[in-house]
Amino acid sequence: MSVLLETSAGDIVIDLLVDYAPKECENFIKLCKAKYYNFSPVHSIQQNFSFQTGDPLGPTSSSSDGGSSIWGIISGPSKKTFPATFHPKLKHLERGTVSMATAPHPSDPEKRFAGSQFIVTLGENTDYLDGKAAIFGKVVEGFDALEKINGAITDKEGHPLVDIRIKHTIILDDPYPDPPGLREPSQSPPPSQAQLATVRIADDAALTEEVDEEAAARDRREREARAQALTLEMMGDLPFAEVKPPENVLFVCKLNPVTTDADLELIFSRFGKILSCEVIRDKKTGDSLQYAFVEFEDKASCEGAYFKMQGVLIDDRRIHVDFSQSVSKLAEVWRGGENAKRKRRHGGGGWGGVKGLEKWRKYREEDDYDDRDDRYGMVYGDEEMRGRHERQGDGGDAKDRRDRDPDHFGDRPQRDRPRDDGGRRDGGRGDRGDGEPPRRSRSPRRDKPRDRDRFDNHRNDDRGKPRRDDRQRGGRDGGYDRDRGRSDYRRR
Repeated sequence: MSVLLETSAGDIVIDLLVDYAPKECENFIKLCKAKYYNFSPVHSIQQNFSFQTGDPLGPTSSSSDGGSSIWGIISGPSKKTFPATFHPKLKHLERGTVSMATAPHPSDPEKRFAGSQFIVTLGENTDYLDGKAAIFGKVVEGFDALEKINGAITDKEGHPLVDIRIKHTIILDDPYPDPPGLREPSQSPPPSQAQLATVRIADDAALTEEVDEEAAARDRREREARAQALTLEMMGDLPFAEVKPPENVLFVCKLNPVTTDADLELIFSRFGKILSCEVIRDKKTGDSLQYAFVEFEDKASCEGAYFKMQGVLIDDRRIHVDFSQSVSKLAEVWRGGENAKRKRRHGGGGWGGVKGLEKWRKYREEDDYDDRDDRYGMVYGDEEMRGRHERQGDGGDAKDRRDRDPDHFGDRPQRDRPRDDGGRRDGGRGDRGDGEPPRRSRSPRRDKPRDRDRFDNHRNDDRGKPRRDDRQRGGRDGGYDRDRGRSDYRRR
């Protein structure tokens, strides 16, 4: 005994094991005969394991009752299910094993009941289903359909995105007599409205529609143009993305460099009144860039010039005429108006008409930059460096700060220093002679020209004056110790 299932994935032929599961086989054959399985969806697909079907509405429908046995359809809901039988010799070992889906009885978990839904295995050794699904048949033809179902794209619950449904059932051999009250329809019934409501994507839906390549390319260009216009609007180059070029302006190119504005205006004026005629020139050299814009008073004059002036010879050059696609003039007018509004609103000044907004010139050389020879090219300016040591606080000990502070040099005993730079001697406080503190850097530098007379006077004054720290040291030590002075010099 066999049954043919026509599905959207292909035909499947099932041989029924009547000797081992007579009750399940009778229920399955009579449901197929009553066309109960028509348009039933395939669901709960687990790759390389199994799939389930047999519910006319499927689990996605809120009005589904899970399906009914043939006796429930004939006699009523009281016989919706029947006790399932599990033959000990039937195991889920082969691919294509067909078994009834069962559920435990609420009062007796040891008893399991079946209805209309059945399971078909998609892999080998699926013994997990033993004792849970009652085997009644096996697939003998249609393994390519099983392969398609196994590779179907599903959601997280195992429902295929493109519907897979049982279209028709054909009984090849029926050994069972029909139960009283069973009526076989003369033809396959159409799907009900409840079944049509469960369709996600129909299996015969055209997923790839044929479109005109030219129309598709045109739509793509239009989308790209709109995106570019929106980008220019955000950058401020366009007043708004939907701006269109004026219809009364002509673009003239391939001009002779000697052609002037007056020449073009004279030639094009026979078509109508001209509001402006401008040959575009280089800003630095003033040379013609060999194209121009001619603005007419009305659109009709512009169209007449467009049709008549194409390829006309002007100054030994055949010009090309087209409608202008430039909106720079409109953008300038809009931008100037916006800046004027900002100036009136904010009181004028600033960048872009806003007084509080200034041009950012970070790392740029300003006009008032003090480019003196004795300055290093530092990133920080005078304002940042002024008071830097005071802001550092107690970053070092007091002795190091005293050593760095030029005011503390006078508190130390000063001796004759060895000559450097051709016999030049530092001042009494360790100055360079021009009143500046000594530089700690040993890197080469370019000093300003020194005042020689001032340096000599300062050095003579220092020689004639007794040092306060020497007098104090003489009172303590009772004399001058040459070695002691040399060691002090080395420490400094």
